[in-house]
Amino acid sequence: MTPSQRSARAPVDLARRTAYDVVLAVDVDDAFANLVLPRVLRERNVATQDAGFATELSYGTLRWQGCLDTVLQQGSKRPIDALDPPVRAALRLGAYQLLHMRVPAHASVHATVELLRSVAGERAVGFANAVLRRVAEKSWQEWVDVLAPRDEPGRSAFAAGYPGWIADAWLAALDGDLAELRAAMAEDRPATHLVARPGRISRDQLLEQAGPGAAAGPWSPYAVRLAGGDPASVPAVRDGRAGVQDEGSQLAALALAQTPVNSRDERWLDLCAGPGGKSALLDGLRPPDGILVSADLQAHRARLVSRGRLTAAAAAPPVLVVDGRAPAWRPQTFDRVLVDAPCTGLGALRRRPEVRWRRRPEDVPRLQSLQQELLRSAVASCRPGGVVAYVTCSPHPAETTEVVNAVRDSQAGVDLVDVRQVLVDVPDVGTRPDVQLWPHRHGTDAMYVAILRIPGTDH
Repeated sequence: MTPSQRSARAPVDLARRTAYDVVLAVDVDDAFANLVLPRVLRERNVATQDAGFATELSYGTLRWQGCLDTVLQQGSKRPIDALDPPVRAALRLGAYQLLHMRVPAHASVHATVELLRSVAGERAVGFANAVLRRVAEKSWQEWVDVLAPRDEPGRSAFAAGYPGWIADAWLAALDGDLAELRAAMAEDRPATHLVARPGRISRDQLLEQAGPGAAAGPWSPYAVRLAGGDPASVPAVRDGRAGVQDEGSQLAALALAQTPVNSRDERWLDLCAGPGGKSALLDGLRPPDGILVSADLQAHRARLVSRGRLTAAAAAPPVLVVDGRAPAWRPQTFDRVLVDAPCTGLGALRRRPEVRWRRRPEDVPRLQSLQQELLRSAVASCRPGGVVAYVTCSPHPAETTEVVNAVRDSQAGVDLVDVRQVLVDVPDVGTRPDVQLWPHRHGTDAMYVAILRIPGTDH
């Protein structure tokens, strides 16, 4: 092919190039797709239809990445992990189109080859063409029959695009119910929820701004579920009166705020405030003359939003840059403590599709140790008669019940409060006093919530 012939080719379509850039950034830079994709779509002013295709292609490719690599390996003499990143990203995009999108096989292969030619030149084109034609020889179900593990949980995991170890952890949390596991893995599409921050905007007002198809959340009185679109286009989100927050995350904050405590109720603590979503909600729920302290290890994450009213306590939540395991306050200072512990994030895989392949089983013991340290610190920070909420965005038993049980075993008299009696309108939460939410049951992230009451009476 002559240079003039190459230059005469039609340019790679914007949607596929956008998806490619997102997948490559996740692979090379450890980026998060839910942060990169919206920015790229805005910067390139991608039209609505193309934006939908780019979103499906990028998120889907990342969601199925490990399984796609297993199929791609059938046509490659080199390990997929050893390929140049641009080649690997393009092949994954092509395989996803072939196996999981309604794109004709010839169009998928041709478009992927042209994309690769534009980003890597001619040298990889023949290789990619051969690998993708091998992928196209079978449907996804036929590849499942050939490549999936023989055990039923392993086969179900591969068929749904999950690593086996995550499926095993979810199955344990679902009491061994395979049908529930399949339902949980099938509920895999991103969902966007907003929170109307108390004292700043009502949910009805937020609904008026949220666009066609938006609906009130069924469980949190502050939740709005979007039907689609960019949440940054909602005026209340732009000015801080509302925020993007999963309804399950809202329920975790509400469970802490609504659990009764004896004696005073003035001092609240968010021990791991992170970017401040739960702190912003708690700030709107605290007593008018109470105070909320938000602590986090990283200063740049503690950008919190006040409900905008002056009180005797403070005009905004005080923020402390501190390791929650080494408190800057005296023991038994607070009436309510939230510890939203760092975790694997296995409960938010709908919104973070790359996490399922980025996390490893060996991450769990390290995080479990940190979670136990933080929960012990939270218990020590809470006064007798006060309550501590332990929250993770993961259903992995090693990050939920095992952590709570270990801390309770080391802290005499610490009781579990029945969260079901606080979140009375939330169905299908099982028979235990702690609560595990699920996407397929509740339409939320798989948030875990346990409330611990500190023994004794405050004087």
